Amino acid sequence: MSSSSAAPGRGDKAEKPPMRDALVGAAFRLFLERGYEQTTVDDIVALAGVGRRSFFRYFPSKEDVVFPDHERCLADMQAFLAASADEDEPVRRVCDAARLVLRMYAENPTFSVQRYRLTKKVPGLRAYELSVVWRYERALAEFLRGRFAGRRDGTLHADVIAAAVVAAHNNALRSWLRSDGQDDAEAAVDRAMRHVQAAFGAAAAVPPGDGGPDDVVVVVSRRGAPLWRVVQEIESTLGRG
Repeated sequence: MSSSSAAPGRGDKAEKPPMRDALVGAAFRLFLERGYEQTTVDDIVALAGVGRRSFFRYFPSKEDVVFPDHERCLADMQAFLAASADEDEPVRRVCDAARLVLRMYAENPTFSVQRYRLTKKVPGLRAYELSVVWRYERALAEFLRGRFAGRRDGTLHADVIAAAVVAAHNNALRSWLRSDGQDDAEAAVDRAMRHVQAAFGAAAAVPPGDGGPDDVVVVVSRRGAPLWRVVQEIESTLGRG
């Protein structure tokens, strides 16, 4: 995200990350002191001691400085999914991909909590955040669509599972943010992803059959799962309501 068309040199490598961090730090200091709406790009660059061109080299807009790490995280997620092996179970793989987002937030809990509080107060930032979340969901769905290609309702399965992964992850993430970053974020997300895998893992792994006399359906269930859950997964796999 901080690359430039200029030829890199020792000075560039040492200068660019601090400048980018300085812009983010200046922006959040002003947001907290004055409010988001009352802070301009000119205010940010003045406090950071750089010019407007430097700001827009790193951030297309004021909204982007609030979410400086999502482009990198999205690229990491897409690379992680692209590196999947054929034997990787697809639902587990997208759950693991969602954990990359958690790690990005957990790298700097103080900043993440400040951003959460700021976003709650500014409707425009909430809308921007939703657009970022949608891009994560699309990345997960595109991966699953490729894995479920040719299956009956494959696209539907992919989109529903991707939405479930994002919803479960965000539920756990917001719970951690509301604790001011004090709770165990990884444990919360692990618990949320287990719900997704329990709901979709076995059913998604076996596509619904056509009901012919030679169809054989195998359903895998966790030991100790309640009988109603086993029956529900069998009915889901057979395509019956």
